[in-house]
Amino acid sequence: MIEARHLYKSYAKTEAVHDLSFRIGKGEVVGFLGPNGAGKTTTLNMLTGCLSPGSGEILIDGIDLFREPVKAKRKIGYLPEVPPLYPDMTAEEFLRFVAAARGLRGEAAEKELIHATRVTGIAGVQKKLIRSLSRGFRQRVGIAEAILGDPEIVILDEPTSGLDPRQTVEIRKLVRDLGKEHTVLFSSHVLSEVREVSDRVLILSRGRLVADDSAGNLEEKAGEGKLLLRVRGEEKLARAAAESVPGVSVLSIEEEENGVARLILSAGGDEGAESLFSAFAGRSLPILGMEPVRTGLEEVFLELTGDKPGEDKEEEA
Repeated sequence: MIEARHLYKSYAKTEAVHDLSFRIGKGEVVGFLGPNGAGKTTTLNMLTGCLSPGSGEILIDGIDLFREPVKAKRKIGYLPEVPPLYPDMTAEEFLRFVAAARGLRGEAAEKELIHATRVTGIAGVQKKLIRSLSRGFRQRVGIAEAILGDPEIVILDEPTSGLDPRQTVEIRKLVRDLGKEHTVLFSSHVLSEVREVSDRVLILSRGRLVADDSAGNLEEKAGEGKLLLRVRGEEKLARAAAESVPGVSVLSIEEEENGVARLILSAGGDEGAESLFSAFAGRSLPILGMEPVRTGLEEVFLELTGDKPGEDKEEEA
């Protein structure tokens, strides 16, 4: 449904997006991750036709977005990070205005309004002024606007930003529900949210795509071949024992209380693990525990981007 080919975008001397290519298939829910300044918002603005790339192509269901923009944009519903709402309108007035702007008339417009308000759960507040609604309900109105006309693709930029925990849970559920009828691409700083909601994760760092896989596969690959050992003995003796085994390297080591060393090792498979037992036993260093390293999406994010999740560095490109 979405295909980006070798996208580049620069602002003055700053390269926001560099040679970015990916594909998103019909019915997928894809999370878009990256620290501030990684180029997420720039990419979403290009995918929705709000911003032209310096070079590259974007195909929406096989349609070139910049050669046939009207035809391609009809397939896209977009919620920017700050929803473009008119606060002095009621939710219903705003949605009717948007429906008319999209050429929806008569029964078709009524059908779409009923569908959008039902899916987003705003039927009870549609007679209220938008300015009087909570942030959570304003987000819902923005999502209702995005799905008017039943677009095949829904793109959401930080849909849970600034929401309280209850509102966040509700919007996450709404995004999952949208994935039953639409292809969904959403950006987020919240790693647990992306893991919970998405089928696939795209991670962007400094304008470059550094990962494209499911959250589970990324976590599994990051922890593959790594072992956590707890050993009774001094840190330097434990390090020497581990490094005596061919193919094993010490990734980190620290000394816990009561003379216990904690090591993270690259073990090189089952043979490396078996050799470790012999090496430590030969030095009278009892192994108190050995288990595969379970790497979370947070650690994957840090490793791939070199940034702390949600860390503010500069304005989002």
